[in-house]
Amino acid sequence: MALSKKRKEVLSKFDQDKAYSLDEASSILKEVSNTNFDATVDVAVRLGVDPRKANQMVRGTVSLPHGTGKDVKVLVLCTSDKEEEAKNAGADYVGLDEYINKIKQGWTDVDVIITMPSVMGKVGALGRILGPRGLMPNPKTGTVTMDVAKAVNDVKAGKIDFKVDKYGIVHAAVGKASFEASKIKDNADELIKTLIKLKPSSSKGTYVKSIYLSSTMSPSIQVDTKSVTV
Repeated sequence: MALSKKRKEVLSKFDQDKAYSLDEASSILKEVSNTNFDATVDVAVRLGVDPRKANQMVRGTVSLPHGTGKDVKVLVLCTSDKEEEAKNAGADYVGLDEYINKIKQGWTDVDVIITMPSVMGKVGALGRILGPRGLMPNPKTGTVTMDVAKAVNDVKAGKIDFKVDKYGIVHAAVGKASFEASKIKDNADELIKTLIKLKPSSSKGTYVKSIYLSSTMSPSIQVDTKSVTV
């Protein structure tokens, strides 16, 4: 397929076969992101793990130093004694049975769902709806907790969760194209460092195999793994 003039111009600004430092890649990304909306910046990290093996599953959370740049909609499913705490922390929706019924009817217009251990029996029944959408609360990501206020504050401040997919790749949104290059770099660096800390002891050989930085509709920029793993 023939490249458009605009696409050729974008691709001329960097070498697709070259791996850049995270600093350089973040600056290049700013130059090649030219959508008429504030594009999301994504990092894709290919890890040397076999996700089919339970002892090589990589998942966790990370608090991005500069936030995600996104207004995250949070639903807290809790008992009545925790509702005020959740509302004061900034939760967009707070309740229990009414929202469980709404979700059963197909409503999932939220980004994160936080709940309490005592109501997981009710929430667990929503697994077939929430699971495929990545919305199912999980103690490992801090979304099943008694401290709902802290969980809401963390999510609103830029805490994200990630999980390696079946191909051994972690995809995560680490900001917006409107961010300064240094903030994109800081957020991506924090994610990568967190992934390195979570390296399974059973993973052999090269752990971080490749890193690519991109924004919505932009080409991917290869990041030199040595610039962030040494």
